[in-house]
Amino acid sequence: MTAEPSLRTTSAPAPQQAPAATPGRLSSRAPARPPVLTVAVATAGSVAGLVLLVAIGAWLDQVWLIPPLAASSALVFGAPSLPLAQPRSVVGGQLLSALTGFAVLAVAGSSPWGAGVAGGLALGVMMLARTPHSPAAATAVIVVAQSPDPAVFLALLAAASTLLVAVGTATGRLRPATRYPAYWW
Repeated sequence: MTAEPSLRTTSAPAPQQAPAATPGRLSSRAPARPPVLTVAVATAGSVAGLVLLVAIGAWLDQVWLIPPLAASSALVFGAPSLPLAQPRSVVGGQLLSALTGFAVLAVAGSSPWGAGVAGGLALGVMMLARTPHSPAAATAVIVVAQSPDPAVFLALLAAASTLLVAVGTATGRLRPATRYPAYWW
């Protein structure tokens, strides 16, 4: 006669539950508010980076600040440890998305339909290149919608996104907890 294995049951520890809401207050699963110094450094860095883009643009009589770069700034300064905020993704994602936009523009011309396709294709290009940067999809849309001069636009975009990374690196040294960048390449 063979012995049957014992089917012992053990009770697993009860899963941790969120604390009950205090009467009159809603409970939230949102992350904790960061320390004031972290908020101050991130805000100051973001303002400095974006205002510097505006100043250089005014000095050169060229637009350096486009909306996707403001969103890039939010990632670089507000979420510096995310892969989307790393230099490879900020600069590479912006440039690859712009190139995707120019490719769609060459094939389909400037139209809202083409802009939508470019924004979606930019995601795939960034994923394949391992340069995820969500604001850059909007750069592809801008390229198709506005048809800028490719040489000028790409040069300015490369310089502007590199400048944001440089300011992020400088202010990242002031952060008490998270250093920027987490990696370069």
